[in-house]
Amino acid sequence: MDASNSQSLKHVKYIMDLEPFPDDVLLVILSFVPSLDLLKSCRLVSKRWLRLVDTPTLWKIKCQQKWRKEVFNSALSIPNVNWQRIFMKEPFLRNLIRNPCGTDGLKHWRCMHGGDGWKVEDNHFPLEVADSQTSFVTSFEWCKKNQLVDLIKEGLWEDLMDNHPPSICISDWYAGRRDCGCVYEIRVQLLSEDRKHVIDEFKASPDPIPQWNDGNYHQVFHVFNDYGPGVRFVRFSHKGKDTQFWKDWYGPRITNSSVIVTIKNHEEVCGSTPRLNKSEKYHLNPKKKK
Repeated sequence: MDASNSQSLKHVKYIMDLEPFPDDVLLVILSFVPSLDLLKSCRLVSKRWLRLVDTPTLWKIKCQQKWRKEVFNSALSIPNVNWQRIFMKEPFLRNLIRNPCGTDGLKHWRCMHGGDGWKVEDNHFPLEVADSQTSFVTSFEWCKKNQLVDLIKEGLWEDLMDNHPPSICISDWYAGRRDCGCVYEIRVQLLSEDRKHVIDEFKASPDPIPQWNDGNYHQVFHVFNDYGPGVRFVRFSHKGKDTQFWKDWYGPRITNSSVIVTIKNHEEVCGSTPRLNKSEKYHLNPKKKK
């Protein structure tokens, strides 16, 4: 053994030859290896390891280890699952909206500024379910912004979206300042591959928040089901303005926007947020596109 090899093994306490193990045992051992190490290193060890790393069985085991039992059992009902893809991309049960609370300023949002434009501020009242206590604040004319979610890029796949479409949950939170009334509207569209054809749509225009309100947050949420084939994008749009026409930022405070794709039988993820003290929650009926 040369000096370099001796140096590299100096801190190794035990070496085991894994080749004698049968495939089913080696798959379990490999399932505890981090995914990037599997793809960048383990695949290069031998033809056998390449075959095992690329087999769906390994990634299915890793999903089973990582997910809750009921979620994994629901995933088993999805035909033609790409286990490696959903383990790496995690398209289910996570928020696909980027920068939902404004912690990165206006990044990832396409904004149209009315009045004095959009601004990010700390919440006046805490929103316990939010990852960050900041919000987007509107002005005295309509401030609009939207974000386009690419479902395929986020880890879903065409066969699933066309033949076994999962539930798509959307949610948004808004509040007014205590001393100023405001209005808020939301529109979420499911779009085809050309990003122009609207396959399904949800729109809501809640009652305006009056001046001298309690300043608490309200939730709007909706679940898209049975929307048919062809959906590839979600366009999430909302807007707001104050009703007093005051300069600066007295319009609705909007935060914690979310788009969550759920495995069947887990639609409650969107609507099961615990009811908060000093907040209200609305499930508004969608206005279908005619």
